[in-house]
Amino acid sequence: MSPITPRPAASTGGPAPYETRTAEPRGPAGHPSGARLNGVINRASLVTVSLLAALTAVLATAVRSDAYDTDPAALAGWYAAAWALFAGAAWTLRRVPARCVVPLVLTGAVAMAVTGLLAEPRTSTDSYRYAWDGRVQAAGMSPYDHAPADPALRPLRDRWLFPEGAAECARPGRARIPAGDPGSSACTRINRPSVHTIYPPVAEGYFLLVHQLSPPGARHKPLQTGGALLAVGTSGLLLYALRRRGGGRERWAAYWAWCPAVPVEAVNNAHVDALGALLTAAAFAVLARRPASGGALLGAGIATKLLPAVTLPGALSGTLRKGHRRRGAVVLLAAAGVVGLGYLPYVLVSHSSVFGYLGGYTEEEGYDDASARNRYALLRLVLPDTWALPAALVVLAVAAGRVLWRGDPERPWRGALVVTGTAFLLLTPGYSWYALLLVVLVALDGRWEWLGVAVAGAAKYVGGRAVGDPNLLGTVAYGVAAGVVVAMWLVRRFPRRVRGVTA
Repeated sequence: MSPITPRPAASTGGPAPYETRTAEPRGPAGHPSGARLNGVINRASLVTVSLLAALTAVLATAVRSDAYDTDPAALAGWYAAAWALFAGAAWTLRRVPARCVVPLVLTGAVAMAVTGLLAEPRTSTDSYRYAWDGRVQAAGMSPYDHAPADPALRPLRDRWLFPEGAAECARPGRARIPAGDPGSSACTRINRPSVHTIYPPVAEGYFLLVHQLSPPGARHKPLQTGGALLAVGTSGLLLYALRRRGGGRERWAAYWAWCPAVPVEAVNNAHVDALGALLTAAAFAVLARRPASGGALLGAGIATKLLPAVTLPGALSGTLRKGHRRRGAVVLLAAAGVVGLGYLPYVLVSHSSVFGYLGGYTEEEGYDDASARNRYALLRLVLPDTWALPAALVVLAVAAGRVLWRGDPERPWRGALVVTGTAFLLLTPGYSWYALLLVVLVALDGRWEWLGVAVAGAAKYVGGRAVGDPNLLGTVAYGVAAGVVVAMWLVRRFPRRVRGVTA
């Protein structure tokens, strides 16, 4: 894959000369390279369409397969093929005529989303918790007050979320209801049924909305349909925002619209991270001109999945410098206000903590124990385990501080991408859907090399099930991703020297 990076406007300062790419390549007759067909499309367009068709077919095969449980090596192979086809399509899009880019990106976005609707969630059970939380709220109860296994909620159970029978409970992805519950002969599709929900208030509001709009017996489809609408809507938002910035940047929207992580995680697995990504993209699209609106949208994103909080240094780019501090205060107050207002209704009606299982989750995921789940894998290659967490905090603080001091307020998405990508490389998470936030920031900024971090997350989550040492695979994948990021930084920072070395 290669960066799709047109020449920026002079008023923005622009990136290094290496990034600038002007008009489409032209042949001897003055027409774009490759023979035009019907005066509208060229060979690059046909190649891109062919690659997208192949990508759609591969993703459809992967989604319809149960290989995650039966043959994870095969599924990892399908994922690898999908990412390779995505890279090829993004590469050839650079030479597609400008008039074809927007319809092609949108058509591809719809095709990708449709593949995610072809089967029930395949590699995650999180959406079953979403459906349950929506059902609990519709019954007039706070989702923070009762765990799914609580006997008080037995009247809300059905055979879809709480199947019965030895054969049904022996299937992958089922969790037993703890002994002592009068309904303990049943099992559930909901993971961690003995703990309270972890999701913030905007996510809970979304779950309730989907439940209220769903016809009886719709099961998993409404949340998947919501994910598809969010994914395609984000593509449209990116196209609009990038076109307003000019210079042919709308091609960057393909980094989200065609990314294999989107149909798999946002649509098929219906992760609410898609809503967080949409709100974050909307925030950064308006932050430079309307800091209050941008801060409010970012607050809504944080109140959806908490993870977008890592983009705050980007939203505050350059605010430590004189002349920008007032803007930073506006962004912070707006974001904090929306988060607070989002939690307030649940605080008033809940008897338990509205943070639910958050503390237990961070402990379970090993953020305070470097050896658990291979956390901080790259740092632990050179540091003792006990140093990994402090070192990660220091590096992240340095990255955030640099963005706060030297970041460009006119391009806040750049700082957000750097800090978010750095956090991923430091923490080496094992859940591939977290990277949806990173992917949407890549689309806003055009720095394609950070997509390798999303590939690493997928390799660790899916590929790890197919190898004898999943921790080693995850470390290698994140190490390669970090190497690509550093290499491209050097190319952009010292373009003449790099070209001289490779000449």
